[in-house]
Amino acid sequence: MTRTDPLDVPRPHAQLHFGVFFQGVNHWTVWSAPESGSQIDPASFRRVAQTAERGLFDAFFLGEGLRLREVDGRIHDLDVAGRPDAITQLAALAAVTRRIGLVSTSNSTFNEPADLARRLSGLDLLSEGRAGWNVVTTDNAWTGANFRRGGYLDHADRYRRAEEFLTVARALWDGWEDGAVADSAGAPAWSAPGAVRQVRHRGPQFDVDLAPTLPRSAQGHPVIFQAGDSGEGRDFAARDADVIFSAHGGDFDDALTFAEDIRRRLRKVGRPDDDLRILPGTEIILGATEEEALEKKHWVRLQQVTPATALGIAGLLWGIDLSDHDADGPLPKEDPVVAENDGSFGARRIADPRAVVAEWRAKADAHGWSLRETVIALGPQRGHVGTPSGLADKFAHYVRHGAIDGFNVTPYLIPDGLDDIVDLLVPELQERGVYRTEYTGTTLRQHLGLREPLTHRSAPDRRQVG
Repeated sequence: MTRTDPLDVPRPHAQLHFGVFFQGVNHWTVWSAPESGSQIDPASFRRVAQTAERGLFDAFFLGEGLRLREVDGRIHDLDVAGRPDAITQLAALAAVTRRIGLVSTSNSTFNEPADLARRLSGLDLLSEGRAGWNVVTTDNAWTGANFRRGGYLDHADRYRRAEEFLTVARALWDGWEDGAVADSAGAPAWSAPGAVRQVRHRGPQFDVDLAPTLPRSAQGHPVIFQAGDSGEGRDFAARDADVIFSAHGGDFDDALTFAEDIRRRLRKVGRPDDDLRILPGTEIILGATEEEALEKKHWVRLQQVTPATALGIAGLLWGIDLSDHDADGPLPKEDPVVAENDGSFGARRIADPRAVVAEWRAKADAHGWSLRETVIALGPQRGHVGTPSGLADKFAHYVRHGAIDGFNVTPYLIPDGLDDIVDLLVPELQERGVYRTEYTGTTLRQHLGLREPLTHRSAPDRRQVG
């Protein structure tokens, strides 16, 4: 039961936005099935991006892989897939696509603004205004071991660095005035006098003094995405982002609660409450009937959560090595060991592992589940399952009642995992008037229906480099 009256549609003309999230290193993208292809072949990236563009998606979104996943210091070989540098890969895709946005996940903890801002600006120019930056942070020493300074940042400090990083980046993107470059060979100079401004910034994290090297693109700035779900992450998104990539898209009430919280934070910093697009990550499994869709979901979960993967996930919860256990047997009898989470194997911090283990044991006993069945049933839940018609109705309800603006779709197969969505679901959405029938703009900012960049406004939260 949802919390809104289905006859009261607050956003009757809202349109659903789709992005595609090419994850790379993970166990959710099935690599072991005959239907799967390479996750590192350039042809796979090209195929996914072009299929998404055929489906009028807003963006192709690349995850970042600064380090392969490990368990107990060993590379976890069940989900190894190399990820090329995102900006390099997206620059290549800019040449074989025309409209779809190209979003790079790039870490503000282990980069420097003068370098990363220039590379993102280059992608924005090469793609004629289609670039986006998913601003991520890292505070674990496991990833930080790749870098001289290590994982030294506390959770709150990483957002302070990210915000200062973004402030400097935006100053660099604004360093060239509009019309700075001469539009005629007869002009007295290549650029107008004073059109390129020196950027000087001295703060806790960065000391920068340089002249930007590139003009702005057609969309002004790369579109800023943010994916943190903590209070600090949500505040950062409300102050600084154009899009928030959330984990709150599976249940309507949960999604609406998250959206309302984000809108409150936007109003608090003086931004309109429709100034941030909310695109939860999701998986979509389609079938001709509900029964067929559920059967497909069962197959997908078995492919994603293999016996070895189930033992790895459960081992993170228990805090011990369970590799010698039987995944198709009962849950471990051992009590969980509470240990510091180092971020390996994509692990999430669990506030109270003992309580979670107790819940797993109670439900496994009640249902007669094996360890693997318990991980599938009670581990991270993903996405939407149903018929194209049923999911089109569902998604129309979500977007028109303000719970989401769209979804960032993670295909469970590469490179063909978007085909059913583009060929079967998109037409149903179009028939309901909730999805575009053609691109009406050329930039990512236009696709998302975003206002001009924050630094180009007179709003109270306008950022200035000091």
